[in-house]
Amino acid sequence: MAMAMAGVCGAAASTVRRRSIDYLSRSYRSRSIDLAGADCYTRWMSTTTTAQSIVVPEEEKATVASAFAHRIRDLPKVLPGTNIKPDVSHLIGKTPLVFLNKICEGCEAYIAAKQEMMQPTASIKDRPAQAMIADAEKKQLITPGKTVLIEPTSGNMGISMAFIAAMKGYRMILTMPSYTSMERRVTMKAFGAELILTDPDKGMGGTVKKAYQLLESTPDAFMLQQFSNPANTQVHFDTTGPEIWEDTLGEVDIFVMGIGSGGTVSGVGRYLKSQNPNVQIYGVEPAESNVLNGGKPGPHLITGNGVGFKPDILDMDIMEGVLEVKSEDALIIARQLALKEGLMVGISSGANTVAALELARRPENKGKLIVTIHPSFGERYLSSALFEDLRKEAENMQPVPVD
Repeated sequence: MAMAMAGVCGAAASTVRRRSIDYLSRSYRSRSIDLAGADCYTRWMSTTTTAQSIVVPEEEKATVASAFAHRIRDLPKVLPGTNIKPDVSHLIGKTPLVFLNKICEGCEAYIAAKQEMMQPTASIKDRPAQAMIADAEKKQLITPGKTVLIEPTSGNMGISMAFIAAMKGYRMILTMPSYTSMERRVTMKAFGAELILTDPDKGMGGTVKKAYQLLESTPDAFMLQQFSNPANTQVHFDTTGPEIWEDTLGEVDIFVMGIGSGGTVSGVGRYLKSQNPNVQIYGVEPAESNVLNGGKPGPHLITGNGVGFKPDILDMDIMEGVLEVKSEDALIIARQLALKEGLMVGISSGANTVAALELARRPENKGKLIVTIHPSFGERYLSSALFEDLRKEAENMQPVPVD
């Protein structure tokens, strides 16, 4: 009786094995099962009582494994007919222009702001970060998995670089002044970047110096050098400028933009003037650190602007002038943009808007269209001076009783 039962079990096991192999082969051909599914099947076969008596020939194991390996290798990167992006970097660009309304009361001109908060990392810096890394790869200067990228940053460029580095497989080391917001620090580290904070009294100059020290002491290191990299300017000539021209139907009269690395104002300015030489271009810098107007570097609150020196890629000749904005004014207008326009933006967005309002109030600009940029999303500034009062108010809130 025992021998008969063993024979029945053996026949059943053989049937299970044959049917399972047939199922896997059919599933591969119909692409209805993936490698993870095959792995689950293998674990089931190794743990089930019936399956423990099954010995799958090595050649059959190899056949199934090979079939799944081919399936993964041959899997198309995109599915024809769908509108699914191959990866998140394809979401960069094509941000909308929005008219400012209530905040412009009493102005002679129209103001439209390009909402770069709608980039993947909520910042305009996604554009140059992607462009500079792609340019260095094209020139075979860097290799994923081998090169260590090192860059000084005031925050948003570092976040964007960390984002692209994580996606492509680079180790990323960032240096940043310690006065920048906690949100910036956490976001960079969330993307896997290593972060080194520098003395706030030394400003961006100290941050740049530390980055160069790391560059010399770190094997296989490379610095993209946002302040001198032509790809930083070129991406705005190729994308940001044309987007503004197309969305305004070529009706833009004035473009005004804060200056950090200088890539945006230089690239956009060159493009717009190539389309219409009469378009006026203005830069913006902190009044407390008005280096570009002949002043001295100093501490200020407009993060991302006013780096304390003239960047190599900044084209001063493209601009009619550089407007000075006080940090406090930038904070006030940034808060008003949330309250009056529903636009949750950062401090540099406030500074750009202050400058745009100044131009819009000039009688000679009556009826003109002024375009500026809101470079980043306000939520990144919750721990900064921008929302200091609201943060304290929220921290002191007490729960109410509920009957």
